[in-house]
Amino acid sequence: MRVCADPDNLPYSRADGSGFENRIAQLVADDFGVPLEYAWLPDVRGFIRKTMGAGLCDVVIGVPVGFERTLNTRAYYRSSYVLVEPAGDTSPPAGFDDPRLRQWRIGVQLIGDDGATSPPGHALARVGATTNVVGYPIGGDTPAAARIMHALDRGELDAAFVWGPQAGYYAAQAKRPLAVHYVPPPPSLLHQSFSFPIAMGVRRGDQALRDRLDDFIARRHADIARILDGYGVPRVEDPAS
Repeated sequence: MRVCADPDNLPYSRADGSGFENRIAQLVADDFGVPLEYAWLPDVRGFIRKTMGAGLCDVVIGVPVGFERTLNTRAYYRSSYVLVEPAGDTSPPAGFDDPRLRQWRIGVQLIGDDGATSPPGHALARVGATTNVVGYPIGGDTPAAARIMHALDRGELDAAFVWGPQAGYYAAQAKRPLAVHYVPPPPSLLHQSFSFPIAMGVRRGDQALRDRLDDFIARRHADIARILDGYGVPRVEDPAS
């Protein structure tokens, strides 16, 4: 089983096998009874073309269900942007209309080549939280999520909206206790997704491998869930259900 992966992109993958996608890849290989091999490349522009497109590998363990460059399996988990704040006795915001979100120093991830804000950034702007929001570009020596969580850990931020798998992973490593909460998107932004289903991607046209992975996901769902739980990955239900 040849897997395309980033060699330094925790909590997803790392060359030493310590990411949760590494663990899931090993679970697949063991289930199929085949050895596991990797094609390592930083997950930046051209990743699929330079790995799977070049014939170096056959599977990407984590892609959005609607990703167009691969043929994708059913979703094996669905996560969301979540609010991270210091653990305490006060109740977390139940929605974006909570006045505290206009007062706290809040970190958000900036995504894409143009540094556009993530969905929670749009939601905060809709409720008038602008001057108190700090954006962290994806590009940098360390992931934006790591920089945000470190700033929160140091007390430079009061809260942050971070993509779920990264939020759960970095919150568990923080020196101060941090709590992770799901805050539903405001009704005015229901057209914009805050949660995304994640699948495995194979080479377009390789329906046989896709179908075999679909069967694996159905049979080993509980084992996959245990791996995700071990990394603190928050999951949410499909809004359609």
